[in-house]
Amino acid sequence: MKINAANLISTWFGCGFAPAGAGTVGSAAALAIAWVLVRYAGWRPLWFLLLAAVMTLPSMWAAGRTAAECKQKDPGLVVVDEVIGQWLALAGATALNLKSWLAAFVLFRLFDIWKPPPVRQLEALPRGIGIVADDVMAGIYAALVLFAAGCFNLY
Repeated sequence: MKINAANLISTWFGCGFAPAGAGTVGSAAALAIAWVLVRYAGWRPLWFLLLAAVMTLPSMWAAGRTAAECKQKDPGLVVVDEVIGQWLALAGATALNLKSWLAAFVLFRLFDIWKPPPVRQLEALPRGIGIVADDVMAGIYAALVLFAAGCFNLY
């Protein structure tokens, strides 16, 4: 695979080349970036919704290009979709603490793996749209559950 902008973005700067659990590595990288933004730039949870929105179209483009290059519908090394979904999950937090960070991570991975409707159906969309859209929906589900848990002071 040649190094180009699409492959750098789609593999999230190499996270997709992890020997096992590339999606989980991508999600962890998203949280690491989020932690830095919260700690040093004072970001609030809802700002990750904006970051995910800004990155969605470039992510779809990059994922589609890399998938075409690999000649696969959704190659495992494409993890930018997990990054977008993880940021969306984090946007649902009502407070940021260890419990909410862990809950965002676990909830997103759960919905991403389980793929309840319409998550699985969104995979059928063409090219990079389908690669990213299912993780966007999994992130939205995770954000809604995280938000509801926060409303009941569960973290």
